[in-house]
Amino acid sequence: MSGFFKAVDRIKPAYDATYKFVLLLCKLLLIVDIAITTMAVAGRYISFIPDPAWSEEIVLTCMAYMAVLSAALAIRRGAHIRMTAFDTYLPKGVVRFLDILSDIAVLILAVVMIVVGWNYAMKIGAKGTYVSMPKLSKFWQYFPIPLAGAAMLIFELEALYNHIKAICLKEDSQEVKA
Repeated sequence: MSGFFKAVDRIKPAYDATYKFVLLLCKLLLIVDIAITTMAVAGRYISFIPDPAWSEEIVLTCMAYMAVLSAALAIRRGAHIRMTAFDTYLPKGVVRFLDILSDIAVLILAVVMIVVGWNYAMKIGAKGTYVSMPKLSKFWQYFPIPLAGAAMLIFELEALYNHIKAICLKEDSQEVKA
């Protein structure tokens, strides 16, 4: 059984690369957000700095991307919001079961985000445009949801795999001792 896990562990660099890409994307979006906001605020008070009409919509779009993508990153680190107050009082098996159950629920949410988010982006988003930029489709305003859903799906699959691996390897080591 441990041979199977060694084979599957070879794709860990793909998970690491996905995490680094999403983290880099969040960092770039934050830089863009800060730069545009600074320019817009300065443009209101300093006459030679432009205050573009599109700044507010782009800043809000960047914030939407950062919010949902950073939530996906938290899944990989195990930093998402969860109730752990009773974990010390419950048996380890129950805590592990509840962790797996919550991971399955988040996995289902990720699939819903991909499907429903993509439908919204393609149907509603593709029909509208940004008010201040009529040539830019509102698709980009709805696209963060399926994008984050895909990242969540990837990171939740890894989390579930790690749970299953911990259970199986623990059972294997107990069989060896017996």
